[in-house]
Amino acid sequence: MATNAPRTSGAFTADVTTSAAPDQGFARFRDGWEAQVGTEYPAPRFTPGATGDFRISARAVRVHDSVIAEVESRSLIGTNDVPDHCDDLVLMHVVRHGSWNFARRRDGEIAVPAGGFMAQRAGPVTFEAARSAAAKVLILPADDLGPLIGDRLIAASAHSAEMRLLLAHTDVVRQNLADLTASGAQSAHRALIELAGAVLRQQADAAEPQLAPALARAARNLADARLTDPELSPTLLARELNVSVRTLHRAFGATDETVAGYVRRRRLELARRELAAPQGRPAVSELAARWQFADSSHFIRAFKRQYGLTPTEFARAAGKPAREGDPGEFSANENDGS
Repeated sequence: MATNAPRTSGAFTADVTTSAAPDQGFARFRDGWEAQVGTEYPAPRFTPGATGDFRISARAVRVHDSVIAEVESRSLIGTNDVPDHCDDLVLMHVVRHGSWNFARRRDGEIAVPAGGFMAQRAGPVTFEAARSAAAKVLILPADDLGPLIGDRLIAASAHSAEMRLLLAHTDVVRQNLADLTASGAQSAHRALIELAGAVLRQQADAAEPQLAPALARAARNLADARLTDPELSPTLLARELNVSVRTLHRAFGATDETVAGYVRRRRLELARRELAAPQGRPAVSELAARWQFADSSHFIRAFKRQYGLTPTEFARAAGKPAREGDPGEFSANENDGS
């Protein structure tokens, strides 16, 4: 475990999935948390129920007064609350798989399935149950976010454009925190709070410059999931992310390629993977159609610009045999564009 982390940032890892007793497991988790994250942000107090359990693993980073954690629960059953001096925090669980159940006396029980999230203000005792589940957990200051929640448990879908931006930003922060300057970490933190607020307000201020990396990451993730879609375009991505096309292009301005350039490169990468696959050898016309090129000639020219070889030349170099019963299709199609 990492120790002596800087006050404004640090990392935390723990695995208590093999603990013999709930109290023992939580004690190990709490001690590791406070040693690595700091006593200013203690782990919530956990009390197992009559059939309680506490077996989880977690990886977290702290950036200023916020924590981003990836939590996998083998079995978590009991009640959570926080020390009195830490009730100015907001907790957000974005469930990745399984189901995470929450209950408070006035709200009743709420089951949050994969693809949903729960936001709550820390303080009131909350019952939690999660078996074979995983969630991204955010611990955030309540100054700006608390008024948006009040004393409620807020459960909603995690499929909004605002949530995609928030999750993309948390990934960027986790991957780059160790290399950020103090100023960079502060900007990342401000963007984290702004995006969390946007999730709760369901409106993102994507014009903020510090949100550009998260917006570009969210657009790439969305494009990757729709590469075979003939309607995929900057306009479609902007509409799905609830921003203007101009804002989307500005977000990509800090990268080395345009939105359309990214889509074209990813389609060519997947076409090349098919050409080198152990089984079968698709025709150029099939690849051009599947990856949404205007025709075979356009696909061949783009492939050669990207890799310096035509698709046939690449396939031959990879040791792929000609298609049985159609040995000349690649050559006939490629003569137009090589």
